[in-house]
This record gives sequence, C-alpha cells and structure tokens, in this order.
Amino acid sequence: MALDQSFVGRTYPPTEPYEVGREKIREFAEAVGDANPAYTDTEAARALGHPDVIAPPTFVFAITFKAAGQVVADPQLGLDYSRVVHGDQKFAYNRPVRAGDRLTVTSTIETIRTMAGNDILDIRGEVHDQDGEHVVTAWTKLVARAAEEA
Repeated sequence: MALDQSFVGRTYPPTEPYEVGREKIREFAEAVGDANPAYTDTEAARALGHPDVIAPPTFVFAITFKAAGQVVADPQLGLDYSRVVHGDQKFAYNRPVRAGDRLTVTSTIETIRTMAGNDILDIRGEVHDQDGEHVVTAWTKLVARAAEEA
C-alpha cells in the first residue's frame, strides 16, 4: 500500500543533543580507514584553522539516521520497516563537525513517491549545534520494497 502523500513536509521534533567527542571521532576515522590528522590531532586541526579535531564527513550519518527513526517509527505513516533498504545518502556542510559540538537533528519528510510498487521516502535532517548554528544538512533515501505477490 502506497504511503500517504499528506506526510510530505511533516517535520518531527529535534532530537536530544548528541555530544561529539574526540574519541568517537578518532574511532570513526579509524573504522573508515581515514588517516587525516585533522581527525585525531588537535594541533593538526588547529593548523587548518579549526578550534579542535574535526569529524570525517560521513560521521553525522549515525545521528541523522537515528533521527530519521522518528519518521520510520511514526505509526500514522505506516512504513513497514522490515521491507526497507537504505537507498542513498547525501550531505551539504556549512562547516565541519567538531569535537565538543552538541548536535541536534530535525527531520522532515521531503518526498514520498512510488515506483514499481516500491515506496521511496526522502528525509532531510537539519543538524544544528548548541548555539543554533546550522552545521550540515543530510538527505536519507529509504526504499520500502514492494510486497511479494503470493
């Protein structure tokens, strides 16, 4: 059953703040195999003009995807998460994520469309820091596969 188009434009409440720690950034950089010293060395980050270490660009995926969970869990939307696959991810940065940031995410359903029986849901996550500064926008595409015919 196709998702309800009236949900397009619906915005969900901001998440609780997520405090970005140096150790989390280091662990993430190691996990993705990125040896950029700006991710692990405060002095290297400062030499590039940052007040502290910065996070690799995809670091915010974890918090924006978790925030998109508000959309997924909305019982009125009726999304069958057991049929969902992650279709795409994009980021547009105003500035890098830094150690010490306390980030919140506000999720909005941008589009809902149906193609070949699959529901495609685009969610925009606006990430702000503790001062209300816009840090990054993340777009998450979820595809709910069509139910298999008996």
